[in-house]
Amino acid sequence: MKNAMNIGFGVIVLAILIAVSGTFYTLEEGEQAVIVQFGRPVGDTVTEAGLHVKLPLIQEARRFEKRLLIWDGDPNQIPTKGREFIWVDTTARWRIADAKKFLESVASEAGARSRLNDIIDSVVRDQVSGSELVELVRSASWVVPKGEILEEVPAEVREELKKQVVRGREEITRTILAEARKVMPQYGIELVDVRIKRLDYVQSVREKVYARMISERKRIAAQFRSEGEGRSAEILGTMEKELRQIRSTAYRSVQEIRGKADAEATRVYGAAYNADPEFYAFSRTLEAYKEGQNKNSVVILTTDSDYYRYLKRSGGPAAVRSTR
Repeated sequence: MKNAMNIGFGVIVLAILIAVSGTFYTLEEGEQAVIVQFGRPVGDTVTEAGLHVKLPLIQEARRFEKRLLIWDGDPNQIPTKGREFIWVDTTARWRIADAKKFLESVASEAGARSRLNDIIDSVVRDQVSGSELVELVRSASWVVPKGEILEEVPAEVREELKKQVVRGREEITRTILAEARKVMPQYGIELVDVRIKRLDYVQSVREKVYARMISERKRIAAQFRSEGEGRSAEILGTMEKELRQIRSTAYRSVQEIRGKADAEATRVYGAAYNADPEFYAFSRTLEAYKEGQNKNSVVILTTDSDYYRYLKRSGGPAAVRSTR
């Protein structure tokens, strides 16, 4: 009998403990809770942190985040208005605004992310396919560069740079956010922000863009080489012209100096020879004999030749007899 009473008392204490433990629950900062009774939410959403009370056994507290949550969609291949296929990678920030409606519509964060995938991806696809690529890349406040920077780029790129941006990337993202927000309240979700994280060409278009960029770089390099060769030819031509001019001036100066020297030498020779014409005639005769001398020949002179005539005049009869 005593054992039965002890067992009964233990069961009562255990039941009390279970009831007490099931009655109280706590919420951390950044959490909110919805009380569920037999699978259906009852009462208002509990948003205050601290200790709270619920009915034990029949009620359950479902906790949800109050803080901002991150959504990152998968990159999608979307054509722009100009039919350029690009990869668009989008991200968003959202929070659970109405936990009760959130529980009834999507049940969990995983369900919410799946619904966000459908809604945001659809809105992004509509906005990207209705916009030019230049509007997705630039902002509406972008200013066309002027001066030498614009002149250095190719003509087709220059035309792209000069295109007027009507909307711009910021306006497109604001439109995406506004359109996606329209359907979020029915799921108890508040969409805070949407951003295009990355834009890129698809692989096939990227290869064509790279090939065009390489071709353009080669064209610019060939243009630079051509301009360099033209400039080199111009410099070499100027150098050759100046060199010929220097050579011509130097040759003229040499000829003038040489002419003046020859004239001076002629004047000096003339003055010297005019002092004694007979000696000049004699000297020239000796030079003529010397220049015309041949080792294998014999010169025979008569006594009345000019050579002997000079010897006779210079040495007298003794000189003539000695020569004979």
